[in-house]
Amino acid sequence: MRDWQQALAAELPAAIALRRLVHSDPEPSGAETRTVERVGAAIGERSTEVADTGRLIRIGADGGPCVAVRAELDALPVIERTASPDAARNGFMHACGHDVHMAAVAALARAAAGLELPLALLAILQPREERPPSGAHDILAATALESHDVRAVVGAHVQPLLERGTVAATTGGVNAASDRFDIVITGRGGHGGYPHLARDPVVAMAHVVTAVQQVVSRRIDPLHPAVLTIGSMHAGSAGNVIPDEARAHGTLRVLDERDREPARGELAAIIEQVAGACGCVGELHLYPGEPALVNDPELTMRSHEWLRSFGFELSAPLRSCGADDFAYYGAVAPSLMMFVGVEQAGEAADRAMLHEATFHPSDAAVGDVAHALLAGYLAAVDLVQRSVV
Repeated sequence: MRDWQQALAAELPAAIALRRLVHSDPEPSGAETRTVERVGAAIGERSTEVADTGRLIRIGADGGPCVAVRAELDALPVIERTASPDAARNGFMHACGHDVHMAAVAALARAAAGLELPLALLAILQPREERPPSGAHDILAATALESHDVRAVVGAHVQPLLERGTVAATTGGVNAASDRFDIVITGRGGHGGYPHLARDPVVAMAHVVTAVQQVVSRRIDPLHPAVLTIGSMHAGSAGNVIPDEARAHGTLRVLDERDREPARGELAAIIEQVAGACGCVGELHLYPGEPALVNDPELTMRSHEWLRSFGFELSAPLRSCGADDFAYYGAVAPSLMMFVGVEQAGEAADRAMLHEATFHPSDAAVGDVAHALLAGYLAAVDLVQRSVV
């Protein structure tokens, strides 16, 4: 452990510089070309292209089992409002901490390259976490991991709800399954002064938006977390014209996968029936997204001892209806996603949450996330070695 800590400490200054560089020049999902080149160059090992703008970089033995660690490459379409000298100015922002995650994986990979590893380390530089099509899904679909004999996949995500020095490593479900959907209400347009001759899809949509909340409040066990959000609505082009159609866009999230299909069915039924009561036709167009993110119980419990040995305090179980395509990796190997508490840089950022324009963790987060990933890697080594014995 002392060797690891010394090696990580030596790599942190360069990793922090990398964090500042990628933060200042963020790229959106699917266009992370400069970002992946910079992170790959910082690690300095031979890489394999995957999922268009992704890379796999293996450190250690070429053959045999390995443990994978994931870093996300993409930024959000958010205009940054921080006072950081490295603030982005191009209309995108690393408002979800991906800059920290990339730098932490680079530090861990560089440290690993100078040590004799018990198991090879595979750095997954993953594109398109924030927007479909999912980079994780595409990496698995390309069977790119099969040749590496991945025995576990580890991730760590900054979490401003936790104090710095605290890590949540929670067994079971920690992030929700998430589906996007469109609602289309079709009526009959007409003159605003003769509503009785029309079938108003706007009024129908207003009733639908209220009624679909029953999916969460009345159709799912109240002890099972679920969220239904309508984030966008569009209809018409003039105040005195009843349009033919109204559209809404939203997300449906459930923490328990067993609730997913029933919730989808209830959503479709409510849309159809409420729109019908208004004399309109209602349709649901569903776009399945990430599965629920479920931490492997044994891997998670083994990580606790290593996290404590690095000076972290374990938080109470932390679960949320956020979604992360890291969930896909659990289909091929035991997986663990940890949430790392951070302090934020600048007074304006003290209360900022993930995806906010003022969210900006301090540089200390790079070392904290790197050590959390190391704890996960060592826990996975324990798990693999015990299974061999």
